[in-house]
Amino acid sequence: MDRLTEMEAFATVVDQGGFTDAARKMGISKSAVSKHVSSLETRLGARLLNRTTRRVSPTEIGLAYYDRARRVLNDAGEADALVSSMQSAPSGLLRISVATDFGVNHMSPILGNFLVDYPDITVNMVLNNRYVELISEGFDLAIRIGEMEDSSLRARKLTETTKRLIASPKYFEQFGRPGKIDDLNEHKLLHYSNQSAGNVWKLTAPSGEKRQIRTQGWLTVNDGQSLLNACVSGLGIAYLPSFLYAEALEQGLVEDAMPELPLEKQGIFAVYPPGRYTQPKVRTFIDFLVEAFKEKGPECW
Repeated sequence: MDRLTEMEAFATVVDQGGFTDAARKMGISKSAVSKHVSSLETRLGARLLNRTTRRVSPTEIGLAYYDRARRVLNDAGEADALVSSMQSAPSGLLRISVATDFGVNHMSPILGNFLVDYPDITVNMVLNNRYVELISEGFDLAIRIGEMEDSSLRARKLTETTKRLIASPKYFEQFGRPGKIDDLNEHKLLHYSNQSAGNVWKLTAPSGEKRQIRTQGWLTVNDGQSLLNACVSGLGIAYLPSFLYAEALEQGLVEDAMPELPLEKQGIFAVYPPGRYTQPKVRTFIDFLVEAFKEKGPECW
């Protein structure tokens, strides 16, 4: 007899508390269920069930076997579901959380192509400047930048950006440039309130030494574009990713505050809830983002 069928019959008897209900659950006769369980016990050389006229319950050995058998059956079911999902067209509602500035500048322009390619998927993209709780708030996916703090989530790297210290020429004319990393707190610093590291700026000295500087900001903003605008206006020095400041740097609106420092690399990730397999709509969208961001070229980031 098929081992999985024997396992399923035994596990269903335990779940349902008897052969009659197990037979109804499996859609086969009571005698067939009994035959499967008896065959399993014979093959294992062990009694798995205590049978009385009133009830059926697992023996100590049966209970231990049930735990393992249930895991095997669940894995087999998920494997079947994985193959089925990979063969079916992705569909359904896809809820995405994205930081406002990144969503406006880098997600919105490419969403149209995705929706045309996958008409059975509908997208609800929520722009906000906070770390959402994916599972409790019902999101399928979030775009996050920097170190991944929540190890319970799955993540795939989409591309990479670089961070640098920037300020406007107007600021440098008025306050000068920091000569070394330790001089930063003597300057007017602009903070992004939602970065995972808080007010700690991770920098690399010209010598290659890794430094973590706890900074004191005189302006804190929860939106990257607003922070860049404050920087362009001459309000202080900000530590921003290149996808935000690249255009302003090219136009001369901001300059590198400490060009002697190596640029700090940061990953841009798609994060999604854990599970043994990824929903087709999520997997398809992540694959799309990887290719779309690659087409933009590294200079975009």
